[in-house]
Amino acid sequence: MRRWICLAVFLLPALAQEPVRYQLRFPNAVHHEAEIRATFSPVRQPVLEVLMSRSSPGRYALAEFAKNVYNFTATDGQGHALAVSQPSPYQWNVSGHKGTVVVEYTLFGDRADGTYAGIDSTHAHLNPPAALVWARGFEKVPVALRFEVPAGSGWKVATQMVERPDGVWTQPNMQRLMDSPIELSAYVSEEWRTGDRQFRLALHHRGTAEEAAAFARMCQAVVTEEEGVFGAFPVYDSGRYTFLLDFLPYVNGDGMEHRDSTGISETRDLRDAASQMIGTVAHEFFHSWNVKRIRPRSLEPFDFERANMSAELWFAEGFTSYYGPLALQRAGLTSLDRFTRDMGGAVNAVLTAPGREIFNVLDMSRHAPFVDAAVSVDPVNTANTFISYYTYGQALALGIDLSIRSRFPAKTLDDWMRQMWREHPDSDRPYTVEDLEHTLGEATTPEFARDIFRRHIYGKEPMDYRALLALAGFTLEAKETPPKVWIGASLALGDRGADILDATPRGAPIYAAGLDRGDRILEWDGHILKTEAELEALLERHQPGDKIHLRYISRGEHKEADLVLAASPAETMEPFELSGKEVTPAMAAFRQAWLGSKAIHPLPKLLKYCPQCKRPLAFEYEKCPYDGADLRITPKPAGEKPFDEEAPAPARRGRGGRGR
Repeated sequence: MRRWICLAVFLLPALAQEPVRYQLRFPNAVHHEAEIRATFSPVRQPVLEVLMSRSSPGRYALAEFAKNVYNFTATDGQGHALAVSQPSPYQWNVSGHKGTVVVEYTLFGDRADGTYAGIDSTHAHLNPPAALVWARGFEKVPVALRFEVPAGSGWKVATQMVERPDGVWTQPNMQRLMDSPIELSAYVSEEWRTGDRQFRLALHHRGTAEEAAAFARMCQAVVTEEEGVFGAFPVYDSGRYTFLLDFLPYVNGDGMEHRDSTGISETRDLRDAASQMIGTVAHEFFHSWNVKRIRPRSLEPFDFERANMSAELWFAEGFTSYYGPLALQRAGLTSLDRFTRDMGGAVNAVLTAPGREIFNVLDMSRHAPFVDAAVSVDPVNTANTFISYYTYGQALALGIDLSIRSRFPAKTLDDWMRQMWREHPDSDRPYTVEDLEHTLGEATTPEFARDIFRRHIYGKEPMDYRALLALAGFTLEAKETPPKVWIGASLALGDRGADILDATPRGAPIYAAGLDRGDRILEWDGHILKTEAELEALLERHQPGDKIHLRYISRGEHKEADLVLAASPAETMEPFELSGKEVTPAMAAFRQAWLGSKAIHPLPKLLKYCPQCKRPLAFEYEKCPYDGADLRITPKPAGEKPFDEEAPAPARRGRGGRGR
């Protein structure tokens, strides 16, 4: 306590103008703890309600951050203890003050991603809703933060907040504070300008300065290309946009959008995975327009005390999932093969998922609180009822873009996005589903917009992807000839049989046979199969329509059933060239207009390098065409040593403003 008092005497004059002031220390970072002090003044209500958030912008499920708060105390401006009661797990009521309330607490954080807090001896990666308490009545007043970094750590502060000359970081209100992630570490910094906008990369990683510079150029290509969709960058409140990147084996893979920054965490290294990491950058940066400024009314203002439901996530998240890969293709950061696999995967998921018969895309969006990093112990039936609004929206954006291009010369989906930005330029003018239909009608015609929304948004009808993709010289069809048989089950085979791991999808042969999750298949036509290879060998001897007699155990009962095999419903999107079909001049022109660069400013020149033959190659290559080696974004230095092979295994990826 004495240390806090001395610190407060030093800090309070510098922070006096802000009604809310935070000081953060990390004396026990090695054990993932931070010591946090929050001062609220002047307090006019007799009881100050202090809260820890339950949810976080960009994440739609409850997180209950209060579970990581302890050692909570409250004093007045003279250091006298105040009475504290706790009416709920995430609220503390403080009474007996004389106009100033100072609360202190310990925060535990050991998950560095877009939602939580990660604190250790190497850094503090903080998402404010997971780290900072707030108070009712102080939501709209200015806030200030000061950080005391561990001695000798070399930590610096990176955030979208505005720094004053005295080292204090500020935001105008609680909403902006809670949307401002913070990275304290000995990060590497890269900066550049595109047009009249400033960008910064704060990268905490194990790689080289050359890799950091190369990745910064990749980020520059992304921002330059995505500006072309809207015709201009947003105005950044702090004067620049910041990429907060943690590429370390002990973080948790995620990506999260914020107003003037993004936080991206990845367990792999730039040396090996830069071409995959840039996809998350493309997704999250597009959000600086779509969702942070072009904002659904259902998310504005964000409610930190409940799950935030929105019917517009198919547009806010799904359309962003379309434009991320599209920007990479337009900027030459990805191959046509990877782009078509990404788009084809989204289309295939929508066309084959049984959930499309249950909910339309609005209802899929409303389910975000149940699926977006939500935790439950009871089994759910999402395999039969749900399609990710990321995926569904991506497929819709693809279909609508191609439909606009085919119906309205010189018009594209970009025109709809620009119209949305004109009519809903910032979060103070949020939109509804009705506004989306209206602006699409303005960008095209009202009749076209009504038809799209009636059939594909309010309705459940899929778009005619085969015909639309053919306009650009792409096929969408079954790849296997003869067709590969399909049973529709996720199995774990072993000495005791084949256990069905997940809910069986409606329409699958295994579903029609009456088997479900938890059942164990003992025999297949009298054969006991113990390995994946044995099952594959059996299925290869059959054709769609054949029957396999099963003996299985379900809920303790021995049962038998006939499994009628079917052809796999999966289809593959490919350029006509790979199918031996002619790409006509009209198709080539359509494809170029769709996939060609839209950048307003010059794109940086990028190359990849083969670590074996040392050749520089076009960036879209993934492997060296001469020796098959995986390419890198920098030349391989002489005497390069491998990273520590004892590093922790990659953690499971989160599901946020994306990180895919």
